[in-house]
Amino acid sequence: MRRSTQAPCRGPSEERQVLGFEIDTVNSVQFSNHTGYAHWKGQVLNSDELHELYEGLKLNHVNKYDYVLTGYMRDKSFLAMVVDIVRELKQQNPRLVYVCDPVMGDKWDGEGSMYVPEDLLPVYKEKVVPVADIITPNQFEAELLTGRKIHSQEEALAVMDMLHSMGPDTVVITSSDLPSPRGSDYLIALGSQRIWKPDGSMVTERICMEMHKVDAVFVGTGDLFAAMLLAWTHKHPNNLKVACEKTVSAMYHVLQRTIKCAKAQAGEGRRPSSAQLELRMVQSKKDIENPEIIIQATVL
Repeated sequence: MRRSTQAPCRGPSEERQVLGFEIDTVNSVQFSNHTGYAHWKGQVLNSDELHELYEGLKLNHVNKYDYVLTGYMRDKSFLAMVVDIVRELKQQNPRLVYVCDPVMGDKWDGEGSMYVPEDLLPVYKEKVVPVADIITPNQFEAELLTGRKIHSQEEALAVMDMLHSMGPDTVVITSSDLPSPRGSDYLIALGSQRIWKPDGSMVTERICMEMHKVDAVFVGTGDLFAAMLLAWTHKHPNNLKVACEKTVSAMYHVLQRTIKCAKAQAGEGRRPSSAQLELRMVQSKKDIENPEIIIQATVL
């Protein structure tokens, strides 16, 4: 089974259940809707409340997991408590895989900004990333974690090596503003995986993917990416290329279906609203289960 703390949007647990995972979900925030809407109401879970939930699991001896996935979090103490729980779970099961989407911010028009409190950054750098096995930052988050700017593919590879040195064996920069040879309509993602051989030696696989941009603002794509990557790396543990191709291709199908439905609801010539752009997860069940590979990864 797998425990997950999730972003304030619908969907991230659904595709993992479709792919055969039993899930215990803890909402790091309980919001009326995701924060892409003009208004939202709700509560942020604090560390004491998280600890109480975990103690309940411990008392019933059901705190046994193979995976932990975390995403959007806004409270520093909550984030530190997550690290304590992950460490305890790893003591029980040394093979547990912790997948961390370090949700902190993004770039708009080339300028990066954080949309969580800044005091979360040192906790991510000093406590979270060192215990993570897989991390899925965007370019801005990778730059924050390493203190290095990315202007080229070579610099991106160097940043991923720095992130490897901090702990995780698998690093995927889910989006970047690096120029694509295919033109400005394409987005580049990069991945790097350290694979340990039985003799103790290590090889690193690096990949690059180019994805066609969609002219819309979606909320929850980072959650979807991390959840799908967890599922497909479970099925292809030493083949980052295949895992990422299935992850990104499934996302492509979900987003294409979402934008098509959203435009139909909005009407010709009108931009879809946040409600109309909610990811069409249920309608994309077959694509999540068995995605047609639309996007090929290049081994670097």
